[in-house]
Amino acid sequence: MFTTYLLALALISGTPKPQVLGASSVALASHSFSLENRYGNSFVNNVFKENILLTVKYLGTDFTLQPGETFAFDDNVLPEYTSRVTKTTGAHFTYSEGYKSDGLLTGDGVCHLASLIYWAATDAGLTAVAPRNHDFAKINEVPKEYGVAILSTDPNQNLYITNSLDKPITFAFNYNGTNLTVTVTEDN
Repeated sequence: MFTTYLLALALISGTPKPQVLGASSVALASHSFSLENRYGNSFVNNVFKENILLTVKYLGTDFTLQPGETFAFDDNVLPEYTSRVTKTTGAHFTYSEGYKSDGLLTGDGVCHLASLIYWAATDAGLTAVAPRNHDFAKINEVPKEYGVAILSTDPNQNLYITNSLDKPITFAFNYNGTNLTVTVTEDN
């Protein structure tokens, strides 16, 4: 809670990299959205929510990228990233992996998580590339320019984040029962 307060205070006051007291990392960016507000229909919203939380489970509560390493949302990557990808969700968003369908698409909702990660990575100053924007549908609580289209059979519908800084970077995920937060920290 205190860390969140420091980050919020620093963001309001314009301090670019708030130091987390008593820790060996610096918070670079943090964004969150409600899993109760993913879609206007409660059934579809629940499918989105469950698919997002399943993807977080595949990722783990956090992951670290060393300088020069790249995260891709799934493992079907563009050739220029093949040798640099060290972390993915490990998922293909299929029924056999536990993903649900809202009647349109199995794995629906994972684009929301990718968009939240992209937003945080971009604000943290990392090199982040989303070849296909999610401009065909709104993603609640995420600015339109950070919308990411994900489709595990198309490497152009993926998310690529490269640690372009000179220190390890950690992405941490926190779900408090309502909101999901992605925080990016630079490890000292």
